[in-house]
Amino acid sequence: MIEESRILWQNKAAMVINKQPGEKAENDSPFPCPVHRLDMPVSGCLLLAQTPEARAFLFDAFKTRNVEKRYWAVVEAPAPDKIPPDSGELTHWLMTDTKRNKSLAYGVEKKGSKKASLRYRIAGRGDHYLFMEIELLTGRHHQIRAQLAALGLHIKGDVKYGARRGEKGGAIRLHASSLSFPNPLKSSETIRVEAPPPMEDNLWDAFRSSLTQPE
Repeated sequence: MIEESRILWQNKAAMVINKQPGEKAENDSPFPCPVHRLDMPVSGCLLLAQTPEARAFLFDAFKTRNVEKRYWAVVEAPAPDKIPPDSGELTHWLMTDTKRNKSLAYGVEKKGSKKASLRYRIAGRGDHYLFMEIELLTGRHHQIRAQLAALGLHIKGDVKYGARRGEKGGAIRLHASSLSFPNPLKSSETIRVEAPPPMEDNLWDAFRSSLTQPE
């Protein structure tokens, strides 16, 4: 049973919940069921179908890239000469190591690899961290984590991808901040849902403050 306080939006066909870090993006019962992946240590918007028809509709929306997924990432500040431009698009080819449950990002295509693309913007900078807004253009296994790591950018707490130390409970500072998708009950209507961070602390407060600053 999903707690009412965690439901960000719903109708008879679907719902969006605020997934907590450490929570699996799956369900023991057939419905409601997730229609996309969200890594276990990641928090934020998770879309679930409540009917078989909605599940098929939303699967197709993801397949045809008719869904917009945005994330917030708190990244350990690299050396000054390693900081990327303020905004841009990253493209890599990802290979997944199933034994280690890890993806590796390469700058050139390799046999068996899958193309992965994202857009990013550095929303702010602190003494020890970069605050990055990210839009996924493809949906690959551990995509954001692997692509940033390939540039020497490590998400806070993500020791699997090179972070200096972990966070409490195995969480990482990657948050699915918003999700836009067609309404299963009215395909001409776009639903946009935003999720607050999983906790209130100085780091997330600083991130949100950076979003209100003029570019």
